[in-house]
Amino acid sequence: MGLFSRKTSPAPENPAMTELGREFANAKRHGDRKAMRQIARTFSQTSNGDTDAAAFEKGKRAYEDIPPAYFKPRRSRRR
Repeated sequence: MGLFSRKTSPAPENPAMTELGREFANAKRHGDRKAMRQIARTFSQTSNGDTDAAAFEKGKRAYEDIPPAYFKPRRSRRR
């Protein structure tokens, strides 16, 4: 790893949990509570410990670091 490398650690052990974390962050960004609950339930049933939790969080952070593609318009009345 170089001096200015962004990679700080090797890839997570479970790529399926990383993808689940990305899906969770996507559902959270779009306000889909039903999908969030379903993903959380899936995670709790299939998780095997700290390594899966770390992979889930890494996927979640990777998606949350991407800025939104659009902004909601401000439609306030100015006086």
